[in-house]
Amino acid sequence: MTQEAGKRPNIYDVATAAGVSKSLVSLVLRGAPGVSPARRAAVEEAIERLNYRPSRAAATLAGNASRTIGVVLDDYRNLWFVGLLAGLHEHLAPLGFRVAVADPSFNAHLDRTPVDGLISLRVDGIVIATEPTEDMFPGLDVPTVVAGNRDLAVPGADIVANDDLLGGRLAVEHLAGLGHRDIGHITGGGGAARLRAQGYEAEMRGRGLRTLVAGGHGQTTESDGYQAALHLLDENPTLTAIFAANDTMALGAAGAARDRGRRIPEDLSLIGYDNSPLASANLLRLTTIDGKNGEVGAGAANALLDRMKDPTAAVHTELVTPELVVRASTAPA
Repeated sequence: MTQEAGKRPNIYDVATAAGVSKSLVSLVLRGAPGVSPARRAAVEEAIERLNYRPSRAAATLAGNASRTIGVVLDDYRNLWFVGLLAGLHEHLAPLGFRVAVADPSFNAHLDRTPVDGLISLRVDGIVIATEPTEDMFPGLDVPTVVAGNRDLAVPGADIVANDDLLGGRLAVEHLAGLGHRDIGHITGGGGAARLRAQGYEAEMRGRGLRTLVAGGHGQTTESDGYQAALHLLDENPTLTAIFAANDTMALGAAGAARDRGRRIPEDLSLIGYDNSPLASANLLRLTTIDGKNGEVGAGAANALLDRMKDPTAAVHTELVTPELVVRASTAPA
């Protein structure tokens, strides 16, 4: 028996593979007596072959749930998660759920991955808001939703993200509309940054403009933004605008512009992404692309609740439309 791609095996799949009833599989899972050795062996062999892990959704319905949702974040310095958590809380709190947050360093001395740490807390579901790794997969025996566009698909997990490709195009459209032609882009690793870069490149090519892309140390931190912006400014003296993969990188780019004697926005327009709390700070007043992270969080909460009700439902992807937010960091070329 083979599993449909992207579909987590369920108790019915085990029953079919073992040639027994679903109720008998339940008896084996509970360790109940009265099951013949042959049938027990058939069920156990099917469980191992299908890599089946009993869903806790059933326990939720039985009233044995912890009423806790785990969230795996990538980096606390990247403030995009503020809106995400707000959206999750708004939809989960009225239902009596609490949220437990972990990052890759969470109990790293005890667990292989933050997923293992959350599972040990008996969470009822998990939202992955970071780049997932394959070593997370074995621990995902609860309903799971991926928040944000990621390079690696998680088997059986729904995806809720903003349309990063469109967001990259919106950034260039705004800058080009102000008369900028030499527009650089600073980027980092991960699926969201990759799609934003693709949107930037597609819009630049469509307007007949050359693409100028730089990365820092491969991430999307303030330090990466600083190093990448320095490279762009030093290599391209005619540069008049920079689009950063997120607001955190934009903060680094602002520091690079200062160190190179470029005023924002008089000498250099700067636009970020995420509309994080950084963007609205009076020091930066950053024009940015609002990825509607609150809506992504709300969508992730709804997708998770639906997955808890029906673990066998088809996996789906939901994209939220981003919007441009204009502040003081961009001006005509």
